[in-house]
Amino acid sequence: MKRLTVLALVLAMTATLLVGCGSNETTDVNSDVETTDEVNEDTDADADEEDEDAAEDADAQDTAEGDDTVYKIGVLQLTEHAALDAANEGFVDALNDSGIQYEIDQQNAQNDQSACQTIASKLVADGDDLILAIGTPAAQAAAAETTEIPIIGTAITDFADAGLVNDNAAPGTNVTGTSDLTPVKEQIELLQKLLPEAKTVGILYCSAESNSEFQAELAKTACEDAGLAYEVFTVASSNEIQTVVESMVGKVDAIYAPTDNTIAAGMATVAMVANDNNLPTICGESGMVEAGGLATYGIDYYQLGYLAGQQAIAILKGEAQVSETPIGYLAAEQCELSANEETAATLNIDLSVLD
Repeated sequence: MKRLTVLALVLAMTATLLVGCGSNETTDVNSDVETTDEVNEDTDADADEEDEDAAEDADAQDTAEGDDTVYKIGVLQLTEHAALDAANEGFVDALNDSGIQYEIDQQNAQNDQSACQTIASKLVADGDDLILAIGTPAAQAAAAETTEIPIIGTAITDFADAGLVNDNAAPGTNVTGTSDLTPVKEQIELLQKLLPEAKTVGILYCSAESNSEFQAELAKTACEDAGLAYEVFTVASSNEIQTVVESMVGKVDAIYAPTDNTIAAGMATVAMVANDNNLPTICGESGMVEAGGLATYGIDYYQLGYLAGQQAIAILKGEAQVSETPIGYLAAEQCELSANEETAATLNIDLSVLD
């Protein structure tokens, strides 16, 4: 009996020890559960941060996609000569400096009115985002084809007079741009300074260009104010330039040619006839002087085109409305005096009076 009692006592103590061990294991498990909750909280926080990062990445991607817009730009240039080429170059440089991405379609009408219309129709059909029109007939052709696509004109004297806008300060149409209105009065004064003996001025331009007629009227007024007589000579096309300039010999003492595209493109012919017959030519812009004219006080066409490019960028980005963008003009201090020394030597004209 004593042995049985001792055995029972031992078994009871063993059971008690086992229960104690089980209690310790339960406490350890509870500790593990608390640790798991902390991990879950950390995981949730990490997930929230990842969601925020993903949202920021999406916003950045949207912004990048906006910056990556590739604009389609069509260019219609009336003809090739130094002034219009410089305006074109300035426009493209402005686009490049802005950092926008674009595809550009350069077209030149070679001073052909029907080609202007054909090219304008093509650019509109291509669905361009914006059209640059260099020269009045080019802008008129583009405006006749679309009232929706923004048109930026440059190398145009008076947009309102050319029927492109309602008002130069507030266009009210899908056309705006930059004017090459030259200081005609100052150019006639330059003529008098270089040619004090001149009495009669021959005003030479193409009758097909409305802005040339506008400048011719300014030249008439300037001559009258300066006490000079004048006679008007016009050409209908470049084919008539030589004949018309030859007809000026003996009738005038000097020639004044404004920023007329036909005359500018054929300036070499004008200079050939005029200089051979001792007829100095005061020009509307420096490219014409380089081609054989005597001198000018005029605008920088590169800067004019650059200004047009800045207008185009603002319109493409939605920062400005074409109908509300006023016609741009270069400041007076951006005009430049230029003279052709070789021509002056040929005509025995002293350029030192300009110093």
